[in-house]
Amino acid sequence: MSVASRSDLAGTRVLVTGATGFTGRHVVAQLRDAGCKVYDLRAEDGTQTNLLDRAALKARLAAVAPQRVVHLAAISFVAHGDAEEIYKVNIVGTRNLLEALAELPVPPDNVLLASSANVYGNASGTLDESAPLAPQNDYAVSKMAMEAMASLWSGKLPLTIVRPFNYTGVGQDEKFLIPKIVSHFRRGASVIELGNTDVSRDFYDVRCVAAAYLGLLALPGVGEIYNISSGEEYSLHAVVDMMRSISGRDITVRVNPDFVRANEIKSLRGNNGKLRQRIGELPDFDLAQTLRWMYETDPTA
Repeated sequence: MSVASRSDLAGTRVLVTGATGFTGRHVVAQLRDAGCKVYDLRAEDGTQTNLLDRAALKARLAAVAPQRVVHLAAISFVAHGDAEEIYKVNIVGTRNLLEALAELPVPPDNVLLASSANVYGNASGTLDESAPLAPQNDYAVSKMAMEAMASLWSGKLPLTIVRPFNYTGVGQDEKFLIPKIVSHFRRGASVIELGNTDVSRDFYDVRCVAAAYLGLLALPGVGEIYNISSGEEYSLHAVVDMMRSISGRDITVRVNPDFVRANEIKSLRGNNGKLRQRIGELPDFDLAQTLRWMYETDPTA
């Protein structure tokens, strides 16, 4: 099986939805470094095209005529609170996008759709793409439904579905766990409230995730699903200890019962073997270096 080369993307027209979001900014930067012509959902007059506006979306895609697509736009915060919006954007919005792409005179060579490892639910151990789906919240259900809906377009569009596990980096909102921890150390807080710090999770760097997306995007879409993960587990206790070492500061960790989930899974990691087989070796990853990057980067810059 051939593997990907970023050079294969040079000169291609790539549409990125969610281009100004946390992941989108890093994906766009790497696409531009690879020589791509990058477009987003902003129309020529600067107005943002809404995924729920089918006519405007079709007009925007007709104007761009993308050769590849990275679909990141979604409600991605599990505790978002508005279930109706989650389902509308993540399912109906994606369907509108696929419909508009399928109607283009020349369809793109690859449409990469970002799902989530949340579709696996409270499964434990090392998970590959064949693990059963058991979503436990509206966000995860919406992503599972998005995958099922997208399969209806598999005969019309070359799709690639990715299921990223936890990842972090500069620009991620502090409502997410790792940026919250880094922020507490950056501002010299004496106390941080967390949930169960003994659980371990597969954490990754957003730059590695973006690189994996580019690797898959450089190949034809063949309707496959890929875990995006480091394949390494870290406990929250270990993350806090790394930040103590990086910052030279101490902090008191208090367990807030409100942050402890019932039936919390002790251990979870993603099997990235299928991804590596498809695109070749993944970028080097060291969580401590990711944390240092986040700690040393001014979040307001």
